[in-house]
Amino acid sequence: MKGKENTVEQFYVAQAPSLGLGLMAGAQGLKRPILEPTVNRPGLALAGFTKYFASKRIQAIGSAEVTYLKTLTAKVRTQRYEALCEHPVPCFVFSRNLKPDRDFLRIAERANIPVFRCPLITMQFISRATLALEDTFAPRTTVHGSMVDILGIGVIIKGESGIGKSECVLSLLERGYSLVADDVTRLRLLDGREVMGTSADITRNHMEVRGIGIIDVAAMFGVKSIRTEKRVDLVVTLREWDKVGHIDRIGLEEEKVDLLGIDITHVTIPVRPGRDLASLVEAAALNTKLRQAGFNAAAELNRRLLERMEGQKAGQ
Repeated sequence: MKGKENTVEQFYVAQAPSLGLGLMAGAQGLKRPILEPTVNRPGLALAGFTKYFASKRIQAIGSAEVTYLKTLTAKVRTQRYEALCEHPVPCFVFSRNLKPDRDFLRIAERANIPVFRCPLITMQFISRATLALEDTFAPRTTVHGSMVDILGIGVIIKGESGIGKSECVLSLLERGYSLVADDVTRLRLLDGREVMGTSADITRNHMEVRGIGIIDVAAMFGVKSIRTEKRVDLVVTLREWDKVGHIDRIGLEEEKVDLLGIDITHVTIPVRPGRDLASLVEAAALNTKLRQAGFNAAAELNRRLLERMEGQKAGQ
């Protein structure tokens, strides 16, 4: 899914405390977009070679670049600054608290390109900024469903309103498991490989139970009952018994559901009075954990049956 545009201002506001960013020029350009989630060192561009200049990235300028610029004449240096600022650069960051010269600040200000200082050494800034940008650019979505961590397995529990999701989650919390999100789970794709689930900041640690209202999970069950974020390993859909079609009772065919382009194991649990939903969800999570460890109970039973049938045929 396509996310909203990421701007220099958003990066500055979110990362200024951790990166120690200080704005020196180009405040009018804070709305400039950051189009690529990584950082570039513009050494070749400052040397005059701009054919393959990664201009859509944040530009980090360190001791090597500043030392090189000092070897140039004032005229050439100004020309390089102007050529650099003709590109759609989001912003410049001078690491090690290096101070850009007046010409650089003047030209960047005229081009409305923000210029920042940062106390970190160049590689530290690049590493931390890249991680922050990857998180910011990660595809995101939301799903209607609660999420619980069951012995390391992140389980999203979905179902129609009133089917018993909250009661199921509450029973799982009583068994010592942890709540990640109630009712609405926010998802993001991490490194293109894992789907991570979390809750909205304003509702974290809380859940709604019909007939009781809002409860503080951490206060009732202790801090161990809360997880801020968890990888999604399993999606469980609770569905009324009469509305469930054919279900593979053996479990040889593993159903999948697509979340942000990643196939996640999906289980449908029929619901009717008298069924212990929490135990069923717990069993589904533990079975998923076994499968991740390489043990498939359905496949093992199928293998034994085939061996028995082959043995009976051989004995005839």
